[in-house]
Amino acid sequence: MKGLEKFNELVAAFSALPTIGKKSALRLAYHVCIKDPLLGSKLAYHIEESIRMIKKCTQCGALSENELCEVCSNIERNHNIICIVQDSKDVLVLEDSRSYDGLYFVLDDTSEENIIKLRSMIEHNKTTEIFFAFTQGLNSDAIVFFIEEKLKDLNLSFSQIAQGIPSGVSLENVDFISLHKAINHRTKLD
Repeated sequence: MKGLEKFNELVAAFSALPTIGKKSALRLAYHVCIKDPLLGSKLAYHIEESIRMIKKCTQCGALSENELCEVCSNIERNHNIICIVQDSKDVLVLEDSRSYDGLYFVLDDTSEENIIKLRSMIEHNKTTEIFFAFTQGLNSDAIVFFIEEKLKDLNLSFSQIAQGIPSGVSLENVDFISLHKAINHRTKLD
């Protein structure tokens, strides 16, 4: 709408976010400008602070407000295992699950520099197992194979997150790759 350039810019900024369409962006902009301007101010403050303060851990690549993230700086963590993830958001999800107590390595890409950094982390921590927590797919399988090849001289054991059929999903809605993996990696009942 003409005459509302700042509002239109805010709507455009919201709609540039992943999963936010034009209608949702319009509702969000209206809410923070008209319904709850205090929330809008708090949101703006926290966005600015996060942009200023959040960086990547120099050791593993996870999100951190310090040089080392909370995981890498915690001596109580299990240093025998490193979980390799594809994105720093994956670390947040795994930490929220409270089911893993080892270290992480965020593999942004498979550059030689990243492999050297991973190798250094493995040697420094005397790690014995690499655990891959990747989204399933052919690309992920190729990356896992590539990393195994690059690190095979370190005599590590390799594992990957279990894959198959999600709970509550009917078989007719499962893709063939997931179904194939679920069948081939089925577990025995006691």
